[in-house]
Amino acid sequence: MNKKMYAAVLAMTLAWPTHARSAEPVATMDEVVVTATKTAEKVRDVPNAVVLKNAGDIEDAPARSLGELLANEPGLDWRTRGDYGGATEEIHIRGMGGDATQVFLNGININSPSLGTADLSQLPLGSIDRVEVVKGPGSLLYGTGAMAGTVNILTKSPEHDKTDFKVKSGFGTEGAMELAAEQGMYVADGLGYYLTASRQETDGSRDNSNLRHNDASLKLVCDKNKLLSATLYGAWVDRDYGVPGVKPPDGTQEHFVNGTRMYNSEAASLVNEGSDRNFYSALELKSQPLSWLTLALHGDAVNMENYFYQRYNATGTGQETWVTNGVLGLEATAEMRLPEGVTLLAGSQYRNYDYTNKVGNLDAYGGAVAGSNTEEQHEVFTRGSYGEAQWQANQYLKLLTGLRYEEHSMFGHETLPRFGLVVTPQETTTIKLNHGKHFKAPTMNDLYWPENAYVRGNPDLKPETGWHSDLTLEQSFLKKKLTASASYFKWNIDDKIDWAENPAFPGPWGDKYTPSNINSYEATGWEFGLVAKPLDSVKVGLSYTRTNAEEEMATGFWRQAQYTPRNLFKGQADYFLPSGLTTSVVVRYVGDRPASYLSTTATDPRYTLDSYITTDLRISQRFKEHWLAAINCNNIFDAGYDTYMANFRDESLGSTTRQGYPGAGRSAFASLSYEF
Repeated sequence: MNKKMYAAVLAMTLAWPTHARSAEPVATMDEVVVTATKTAEKVRDVPNAVVLKNAGDIEDAPARSLGELLANEPGLDWRTRGDYGGATEEIHIRGMGGDATQVFLNGININSPSLGTADLSQLPLGSIDRVEVVKGPGSLLYGTGAMAGTVNILTKSPEHDKTDFKVKSGFGTEGAMELAAEQGMYVADGLGYYLTASRQETDGSRDNSNLRHNDASLKLVCDKNKLLSATLYGAWVDRDYGVPGVKPPDGTQEHFVNGTRMYNSEAASLVNEGSDRNFYSALELKSQPLSWLTLALHGDAVNMENYFYQRYNATGTGQETWVTNGVLGLEATAEMRLPEGVTLLAGSQYRNYDYTNKVGNLDAYGGAVAGSNTEEQHEVFTRGSYGEAQWQANQYLKLLTGLRYEEHSMFGHETLPRFGLVVTPQETTTIKLNHGKHFKAPTMNDLYWPENAYVRGNPDLKPETGWHSDLTLEQSFLKKKLTASASYFKWNIDDKIDWAENPAFPGPWGDKYTPSNINSYEATGWEFGLVAKPLDSVKVGLSYTRTNAEEEMATGFWRQAQYTPRNLFKGQADYFLPSGLTTSVVVRYVGDRPASYLSTTATDPRYTLDSYITTDLRISQRFKEHWLAAINCNNIFDAGYDTYMANFRDESLGSTTRQGYPGAGRSAFASLSYEF
């Protein structure tokens, strides 16, 4: 990387004229968050470290996905499976896996039951009003999987005495295109709606990396009085995409099987493809029959369908896989705000999971083999009951404690305690302590993946369990124009589930890959954040995360967790002009990551993904009150980097090499919006 070029970008932005767009303070300690305790609390009053993004942050950021928006915030590691249009995007918190973070869309858990992870690339930024990331043990309130933290995405809602209308179109490099529209209003006293729809397309930067994406959502709101309010939400996502795999070595020759191009120097597969058809819905009822009592009932239904078409480069044969996850959930809570600063929360939750995995064989020409389909169908359920008590002893001290009892139809039960402490020695200083037990149930793929010549599931798995602790200091200065935070965290996981070759299940081409509870996992680390508004027109944010995550191998020694960077950095500068011009620059650094080890006894990585720096830029201009023109330039210095690695076999040469999934290169996207 050319360091002089980075310095020039920062110097130009720092020299930008300093006229105020807004006098809004940057401090977030007084903002309200609901995810941490399921009750409306100020950030300074919850024991967790929190990252918040509001509608203004989303609009101004040079990000085209939710993952990019959150990438490298304190404790947050954004990962994507390469640079193709349909690549999965995950948020990893504090070094844990993507399946240790639970993601909610208006209270709907959108983590795939079969994979355990949530794909943030499927959620359009235009429909999002607010994002709350709460770090630390969340299993008390959210059950399985909320070990590292939770991400709650709140979509836009209608506003009283206001009609919202927005249309947007945009075009960019790599054949990128986006069309979007949204409209919301109250149509009667206390009755409103908000509707969104968008379409996105891209050819991608490599062969077979195209994407076609459609989505729509509708939120109905009835909030006429406090005795009963209701929100009904539904969202639909439809995606088709190519799956190019890793990038083969330069000079790789095209390979044909039965007249079909199977791979070339750009893509390890020119024929593999996938699709997602997801539907989310939820109904939430709230009532405040008494000034001190709030009752809530939340029900949701989710249907996720994934299709994957895969052919093998050697023979042209392959498989089609259809995985369907159906989830029904119901949760009831009662919040009681009692005298003497006591708040009690009691809740009960039930979730039912239906899982279907159907596999069919493909012949050497890619056609379906008649009569080859096999199907697995399974159903599991969980029941959880929890209670949480908060006591505001005085203006300086707040205590929190809670307990959850979780039953699972496959492995019995877990008891999950949590403790929290908030000390506020002065108005500008907050000290937080958080400690709790967490757990994660095996995914449906872990339990029930159909057995074939290569892999098999394991219905005898136990859940992963452990403890998560953190200590956070938040301090504001200069009348809240400067806010700093520092967190120390420590966690461990026992009975970690890993897929590996298992000698107990030999196959025709080696031992089959099977999940087992074989490893332990632990980490310690530090998070630092700084947000400043030295001038009304200037906003600067810096964050740094140091993570030491290690896995214990079956042979009894520890080594750095694969793909987990020790160092993450983010710097962002935003500049506003009264003319409506906004400029935002984001610089990210990701440290090197071990990609694989030679053996289970090796302490030094066989392959390491190099560190990298990316720089993103967004410039937007409002004009004639209702129009907004913007251009995003991402990875403007075209930094080359890989996100993961996998084997590639060159059938022409008969050789197998370890290759990377390349990260996204330089791109530009221009858009024009009309807002009313």
